[in-house]
Amino acid sequence: MAGWSVHRGRAVALPLENVDTDQLIPARFMSTPRAEGYGRFLLHDLEGAPALDGASVLIARRNFGCGSSREAAVYALVDAGVRAVVAPSFGDIFAGNAANNGLATLRAEEADVEALLTAAPGEAAVDLEAGTLRLGPLSVAVDLPEPARKKIVNGWDDIDLTRAEAPAIAAYRATRRAEAPWAWPV
Repeated sequence: MAGWSVHRGRAVALPLENVDTDQLIPARFMSTPRAEGYGRFLLHDLEGAPALDGASVLIARRNFGCGSSREAAVYALVDAGVRAVVAPSFGDIFAGNAANNGLATLRAEEADVEALLTAAPGEAAVDLEAGTLRLGPLSVAVDLPEPARKKIVNGWDDIDLTRAEAPAIAAYRATRRAEAPWAWPV
């Protein structure tokens, strides 16, 4: 996947909390081959879901992506063109799956999210390095944990993230081998 650190795109509001992975993509659609894309199934059964109409930034309330561990929920968002979701909190497994697929799960304070929900729809700018999201006249601080930020900015997966630490791993191994030579095979 290609990395990114700055993204500009249309933001839309999904003013709901506890949006679970089954609401993001109902299970009955997951038998479709991934190569055919899951974007058309995004929010399929959710009453009052906004029309994304090319939006790439989604603003929601707390506990977004809760529920089951289905990675297909992330696939549906990515396939629909969403690059970032802003909310006060996310389901842990969802956030991990998102980082592995280039989707930024940006945490913001609840008051800031409420202001963004009021300001949307509109053109937004996400800056992962600065930790900011601008929407119209608003600029709010957003947080993305460092491992997820590294993955998204560099287009890395878990293996790439580990490889980036190769010098530190080698230094640790050398120190450990010197401190405990009996623990190493001969």
